[in-house]
Amino acid sequence: MAAAARVDPVEVFGAEEWAALTARSRWRGPWLVAHCWGAIGACFVLGGLWPWLIPLLVPLVAARQLGLLILMHDAAHGLLHPNRRLNDWIGTWLCSSALPEYRKAHLQHHRFTQQPEDPDLPLSRPFPIEGGSLRRKMLRDITGASFLKLRLGIDLEARRRRRSAPAAKATDLLSTGLDARFVWGNLGFFAAFALAGYAWLWVALWLVPSACWFPLVYRIRNIAEHALVPVGEPDPYRHARTTLASWWERALLAPYWVNYHGEHHLFTQLPCWNLRRAHVLLARRGELRRMIVARGYRQVLRQVVKPETAGVRA
Repeated sequence: MAAAARVDPVEVFGAEEWAALTARSRWRGPWLVAHCWGAIGACFVLGGLWPWLIPLLVPLVAARQLGLLILMHDAAHGLLHPNRRLNDWIGTWLCSSALPEYRKAHLQHHRFTQQPEDPDLPLSRPFPIEGGSLRRKMLRDITGASFLKLRLGIDLEARRRRRSAPAAKATDLLSTGLDARFVWGNLGFFAAFALAGYAWLWVALWLVPSACWFPLVYRIRNIAEHALVPVGEPDPYRHARTTLASWWERALLAPYWVNYHGEHHLFTQLPCWNLRRAHVLLARRGELRRMIVARGYRQVLRQVVKPETAGVRA
C-alpha cells in the first residue's frame, strides 16, 4: 500500500504562521457546537411560533445537521478541544455517536486519499455521470428515498426490482443494515417533544430535514470534495477541491468552513476555523494555482455532468 503524498508545512508557512494556524482553542470548538445547536433551537422556536416559516427553516436545520457532522469530523482529528477526553466527549455526545467508527475510516481516507485503498473512493469514482442520473439521485434525496435506504435499510428501488423479478432473493430489499443508534436516539427526542405537546414540530423541523433535505446537502458536499480527482493522483495539492462559497451557500450547503477541503487535506492539523486563513496565505504565495478550486457549487455540479451528445440519424 502506497500512502498518499504529503506537503511539509515548513515549505509553505513561516514558523509563527504555522503555530497560529495549528493552535488549539479551549473555547472555539465548544462555541461552534453551541452555535450549531443554538441555530437549530432558534429554528424550532420560530417554527413553533410561526408555522408558516417551516418550509424556509427546513434547509437551515438540515445545514446545521450537516454542521454537527463537520464538527464531529474536527473531533475525529482531535481539533475541537486540546483535552483529548473532552474533545471526544463533545464529538460523541454533542455531535454524533458515530465518532469512534468514523475516526478509524476517516484517518484511513487521509492516509490513502484518492489511492486504491481510500475507503471514500466509491463516493468520487463514478464521476462524471449523466445529467439524468444526477437528477434522479437528487430526486431520491428530496423525496426521502435515500434516507430510507441509508438510515433504515429500506431500498425502495430494490423492492420495485423484486416485484418485476419474483425470483430475486428477499435480501435484495436491504442495501444497508438498520442504523439502530440513529433510530433509538431519534425515538428518544420524539418522545421528549411528544410529552411537551410538540411532536408535530419535531417531525417538521428534525425528521423532515433529516429525511428530505440533509441527504441532498450531504451529496452535494461529497461531490464537491473529491469528484473528478483521478484515482492515484500523485500531487497532494490536487487531492481535494476547495469551493469558494457565497454567503447563502455557506448558510445552506457549507457551514463551518467545510468548503475549504483542499486546505484541510493539505494540512490536517488545522481546525476548521483556521482553514480560510490558510486559504488566504496560500493565495498570497501563489499556491492556489496548483490546487483544484471551484467558484461555487453550481460550477462543481456542471463539471461533474457528462456533456450531452446529440443523436446521430442513420
